[in-house]
Amino acid sequence: MNEELLYTMALTRLPGLGMIGAHRLMEAVGSATTVFREAKGLKEIVPGISQKVIDSILNCDVLRLCEAEIRFTEKNNIRCLTLNDENYPSRLRECDDAPLLLFYRGTADLNSLHIINMVGTRHATEYGKGICQKFINELHEIMPDVLIVSGLAYGIDINAHRAALQYGMNTVGVLAHGLDRIYPAVHRNTAADILSHGGLLTEYPSGTNPDRQNFLKRNRIIAGICDATIVVESAAKGGALVTADIAESYHRDCFAFPGRINDEYSSGCNTLIRNNKATLLQSAEELVKAMNWDYTPTSNPREGIQRQLFPDLTPEEELVMLQLEKNPEGLQINTIVVNTNIPINRMTGILFEMEMKGVVRALAGGVYKLI
Repeated sequence: MNEELLYTMALTRLPGLGMIGAHRLMEAVGSATTVFREAKGLKEIVPGISQKVIDSILNCDVLRLCEAEIRFTEKNNIRCLTLNDENYPSRLRECDDAPLLLFYRGTADLNSLHIINMVGTRHATEYGKGICQKFINELHEIMPDVLIVSGLAYGIDINAHRAALQYGMNTVGVLAHGLDRIYPAVHRNTAADILSHGGLLTEYPSGTNPDRQNFLKRNRIIAGICDATIVVESAAKGGALVTADIAESYHRDCFAFPGRINDEYSSGCNTLIRNNKATLLQSAEELVKAMNWDYTPTSNPREGIQRQLFPDLTPEEELVMLQLEKNPEGLQINTIVVNTNIPINRMTGILFEMEMKGVVRALAGGVYKLI
């Protein structure tokens, strides 16, 4: 068994020793192994260390727990990444509060050349969901190697993951609990898909519940492993704004999609932009240019986007498209409702989704036509 891994894991679980204390101990003596082997002499090496912490180090119970955890990770194909592991996210390693240990299961490279996160409200509107679809599709067209990171939560997070999967881009979910469970449980199928097209990452060992405080700590990992944070929708307060603040503290780029001034779940984004804490973002091409990433712009990006999107329309969207193909000058929404037998309340959402996908556009008088 890897001794440095065992002792690093033990450091993260010592009662009375927080993240900062663990970092200081490691820096003072050079390795987690030395911390445990020289435990009785730590008072001379690390002035101010409490006897309580030394007693915890000398207690073998935590080592037995960690040995069991390592066996669990080996059985379940989970990689344990310590700070000195070459596969540990190098961007995150630069942060003062980087976890000493990460648990990772997946195929994506956490040191990919281009990594962004997309975060936002758990109460995503059709506008926010549409942005996830359109933006990630555009990004796939011009920079398909970008790794998309989010938190597997309801709303914007899960829509970002699913859009990445839909367009064949790798995506990583950062969790606020151990890898022996998925929260929320309704996202289990998406999490399974992510494992083969990205990965799941956490600093928490198995048996850890998704407690409230874990989500705030989780946000620093989402911000820290990425080149840029993108806030899609957020109310005046929320976890996405916390992630944006953390990204700013790490000197990482932050972007936000604007919204209408009266929309509850756009107020946070608008405030970020107004206070110069985030750059206004409207397209993937704007992001790529702002990040100075090398890419070749398409001569007509929208044509490429449409070709990609048409095979991915929902059955209801296909019905609408068939009607509009028969009527190239456009149809009034009520006519589309009658011809497709889809209720008006559903139709407005369908047409909005198709607008965001770049398939249709709205004209005056409630008329829609294909682009």
